[in-house]
Amino acid sequence: MKTLIAFDLDGTLAESKSSIDIEMGRLLDSLLGIVKVAVISGGAWPQFEKQVLAHLSQGEALRNLSLLPTCGTKFYQYESGWRLLYSEDFTDTQKKKIVNSLKQATDVAEHALENVWGNVIQDRGSQITFSALGQEAPLDEKKKWDPDFSKRKKIKAVLDELLPEFTVRLGGATSIDITKHGIDKGYGIRKLRDVLRIPIDQMIFVGDAVFPGGNDYPAKQAGALTIEVSDPHETKRVIEAIAACLGRN
Repeated sequence: MKTLIAFDLDGTLAESKSSIDIEMGRLLDSLLGIVKVAVISGGAWPQFEKQVLAHLSQGEALRNLSLLPTCGTKFYQYESGWRLLYSEDFTDTQKKKIVNSLKQATDVAEHALENVWGNVIQDRGSQITFSALGQEAPLDEKKKWDPDFSKRKKIKAVLDELLPEFTVRLGGATSIDITKHGIDKGYGIRKLRDVLRIPIDQMIFVGDAVFPGGNDYPAKQAGALTIEVSDPHETKRVIEAIAACLGRN
């Protein structure tokens, strides 16, 4: 029997950088009432607060929710409030090398853009994230920029050469996430196992980038049963099916 359902955020629970909608909030509230739930995302903690927590019912059911920002490099649990259990941060020297390499990689891959909205490179402490159109880009622009991941795969190929000591993964609609080796969503899955004492074979992970090179793929490699979705609408139907099965059990 599955006792933990873990989700990616952008592209899975919500559109990129957007809040979960009313229906998704209702479905997650219902799921929290019958099983433990986790969200593992490349987003930083403020995105979790804005995109997810602000749209869930507040109460004791939150004790069933674990939040792992920046691909599992941070872990928050709820007691009387949200508590940070760990954070795998970069050194200043590491951050400088990553940022310089990102600038070089985008030049080599010839994907410099004239129009961007907000910061293109974001320091999230334990992760550096490249957002091709900027952190505040309109969703419509993000959706049409790299729907098949081909542009980011070219940038990733250059980064893999420049940053062999780090892990480079694709996520969201326009993002590339860089973390320490071994610090990814698979790491987050294993931390859920260790902290919550739930075997990985009792976990389901739902994400939109469960393919080699995608930032959800490490969850599959870690041994979790994975369900790949194309968008939040499909995720809603998955949640309904899981809730129905667990409810019967």
